[in-house]
Amino acid sequence: MTIKSRIRSIPDYPKKGIMFRDITTLIKDPVGFRLVIDNLTQHYLQNGVDFDVIVGIEARGFIIGGALSYALGKGFVPVRKPGKLPADVASQKYELEYGSDTIEIHIDALEEGSRVLLVDDLLATGGTALAAAALVEKVGGVVAEMAFIVNLPDVGGEQRILDKGYSIFSLTDFEGD
Repeated sequence: MTIKSRIRSIPDYPKKGIMFRDITTLIKDPVGFRLVIDNLTQHYLQNGVDFDVIVGIEARGFIIGGALSYALGKGFVPVRKPGKLPADVASQKYELEYGSDTIEIHIDALEEGSRVLLVDDLLATGGTALAAAALVEKVGGVVAEMAFIVNLPDVGGEQRILDKGYSIFSLTDFEGD
């Protein structure tokens, strides 16, 4: 079975017209979870993307980013929802496919000039990833690349991110379905 075949699709969630791609079915499967981490690890070991630290976006980016940080011997920095980080933070509001939200990072999370791999489970509109990139840059980091398990190219996030000059990598796409 492939990574894509292990991802559950839920129609009309969280609102009508949205096809939600649920990675919990992928990561509960030990073979599926290993496929994700092994494929990402191999990609970053073999493709010369230079980065110092992994930044994971709450919440599923923590799962993938933490495991990938361990596999690659890199540090991990969380980007969280408001009020979840105990020290001084930088904040960024952004638009979602189905609403808006805010994310935060500790202001001292990154060394000036640190090269960052941003990790999340899914790329839809690109709003969350671009907000996280803005936070990384606010606190002195440089986004080396963004990595996702799932890309939904029809939603437009991939193009938005590429148009901003960022590089992305995803393990699987769901196009037109």
